[in-house]
Amino acid sequence: MQPERPQFVTVAEVADIMRVSKMTVYRMIHAGELPAMRVGKSFRVPQSAVTQLIDAGLAGWDREETGTTGR
Repeated sequence: MQPERPQFVTVAEVADIMRVSKMTVYRMIHAGELPAMRVGKSFRVPQSAVTQLIDAGLAGWDREETGTTGR
């Protein structure tokens, strides 16, 4: 059995998933906030990185909703 291959999404797909502009996704990539690999002239982002980013944001949102900051 072969190990599962990582799934990649385009910048446009990330923008759609996160409901932000493509420029915001490019800024996140260039700032190192979102890992990506260059394929030709475009970028591909690991689906797992998008999921982790969203999960991290939701974890912070949950703390804000309950009034705890974790500090």
